[in-house]
Amino acid sequence: MNSWLPFLALALPAVLLASPVRAATRPNILVCIADDASWHHFGANGDPVVRTPAFDRVAREGVSFRHAFTSSPSCTPARGALLTGQHFWRLGEAGNLWSRWPNTAPVYPDLLAQAGYRVGLQGKGWGPGDFKFHGRTHNPAGSAVKDFATFLEGTPRGTPFCFWFGSTDPHRLYDRGSGLKAGLRLEDVSVPPFLPDTPAVRSDLLDYYAEIERFDRDIGAMLKVLEARGELDNTLVVITSDNGFPFPRGKATCYDAGTRMPLVIRWPARVPGGRVVDDFVSLTDLAPTFLEAAGLKPPREMTGRSLLPLLTSGKSGLVERRRDRAFFGRERHANVRENDWGYPIRAIRTKDFLYLRNFAPDRWPAGDPPIYGDVDQANDIAGSPSKQAVVEHGGDPAIQRLFELAFGKRPAEELYDLRADLWQMNNVAGDPRYARQLKRLAADLMRELKRTGDPRATGEGDTFDRYHYVSGGTVVRPRGQ
Repeated sequence: MNSWLPFLALALPAVLLASPVRAATRPNILVCIADDASWHHFGANGDPVVRTPAFDRVAREGVSFRHAFTSSPSCTPARGALLTGQHFWRLGEAGNLWSRWPNTAPVYPDLLAQAGYRVGLQGKGWGPGDFKFHGRTHNPAGSAVKDFATFLEGTPRGTPFCFWFGSTDPHRLYDRGSGLKAGLRLEDVSVPPFLPDTPAVRSDLLDYYAEIERFDRDIGAMLKVLEARGELDNTLVVITSDNGFPFPRGKATCYDAGTRMPLVIRWPARVPGGRVVDDFVSLTDLAPTFLEAAGLKPPREMTGRSLLPLLTSGKSGLVERRRDRAFFGRERHANVRENDWGYPIRAIRTKDFLYLRNFAPDRWPAGDPPIYGDVDQANDIAGSPSKQAVVEHGGDPAIQRLFELAFGKRPAEELYDLRADLWQMNNVAGDPRYARQLKRLAADLMRELKRTGDPRATGEGDTFDRYHYVSGGTVVRPRGQ
């Protein structure tokens, strides 16, 4: 047992009621998680192209969060953080992609099951990784079932349920041209400035949109099933994603395209709808939210804070002033560096600034060249059209800059002024005019890391590089290694 993992040796705590919530009023919980979707790419969040009527309905009838962030821009640690309500760096080996579940941190599905909830999982739960190695018999997100309708048929009336729908959309690989076939148009796409604006990139974005639309259709079908059963209004419906879109400077990075998540929540029985909230929240806040909504007391291990006060407040805008920042980071994503090393980052995001601390600036942030395997899928050597457009820049100076932003080595510190640089493309960490902000944010970040027992703050961070990489993940390395 590592000494730096506070509380994780504790057995699953007894489930205690925190408030006198009657069993009949406990909400059902439906969590819908996209696989690699950024905040920006949903209709209710302002995207003019993608069609997401189910997401938009939940946003319209519930609460939409404009500043929700994942704990890590990588599937396995992000999902582990959501399930445990803890910063990913507290989860030991589960802080890496393709890892082993340590089976020492309590997860909200288990706690709800102890309290009488029926728990189920469809699709991708915690992972990718091995949840059985340390003794679990089913995925931490729940026991797998065929689909939501089948799960509901087997759930007795009056029994509350907790269901995890883990879509595999819009994870790559894509069916090239699927966006065009779905009726989406190249000329309507808004290409972020860190990608080349070419027909190939636009078409790639449309293929990504087409998979988001399929994710949304699946959610719409589940909402209809709940309506037909008469249980929609007492179901706490959550729609979010694990990490950002699989494009250069997106997934596996700590910029907004990798960490800022869609998050809408609907629960008419207790939550006034039609609101947009600006408070900074983390997906680690969901686990304590679910427990408190069920009348349970979250275990002390959880670093996340329940969203229930925000949800039930009836307020829009900034509701709780102390929610003015988010913390996140990453360790090893794909196994694409010499010695199986990761790329350790910790970050703090506020309304005006994003500060990143790169703990190993001598390493390649997107993986060793020439493959840069942390972008797209590690086993897709050719890369997506968008990745190819950046890597094969042909000497074009404008795209060469985009290449350096996506794949080049980075300094130990990065600071972005979001008031003038919304897409985080101009690092001002070396600008004397920002010295005060840099010092303050660096201190605030380190204080949080120390408070929550991050090995990177205590000199034990290399532990993450020594954890086992589950063989189910494809290892891609440069030629000759």
